[in-house]
Amino acid sequence: MSNRDKPIITRILRVVRFVARIALGAALAAAGLSHLTTSRAEFQAQVPAWVPLDADFVVIASGVVEIVIGLWLVSGYRAPLAGCVAALFFIAIFPGNISQWITQTDAFGLDSDAARFIRLFFQPVLVLWALWSTGAWSWLRSLRRQT
Repeated sequence: MSNRDKPIITRILRVVRFVARIALGAALAAAGLSHLTTSRAEFQAQVPAWVPLDADFVVIASGVVEIVIGLWLVSGYRAPLAGCVAALFFIAIFPGNISQWITQTDAFGLDSDAARFIRLFFQPVLVLWALWSTGAWSWLRSLRRQT
């Protein structure tokens, strides 16, 4: 079946997913760069006190990981796997967001309990964005059907 034979909505959806994947990858890479440069201190404030590593090391390491995942998403190479890795990364850093809310740590303009609490609801959106925009959601379902 050629591209012309596919319904227009399928083609539009493919473009939207592509743009969403590129946008997420670019945002991750930019966030990673800011971990290493301009926002390093603010990211350090988000590292929970219970993490048994130096906060600066955590910020640098997570920044490098964000850059790598971001570039991987932009490249499109094995996009469903990249989407799963990005989703797992968003899940892994979620305790830092919870800690920021519980410890009432101001960072990135989140200077109230309400703002920090509302932010918690955006992390699942990032997980879903990573899974949907890369086709990982469908890929994982197809793997499950195979077993």
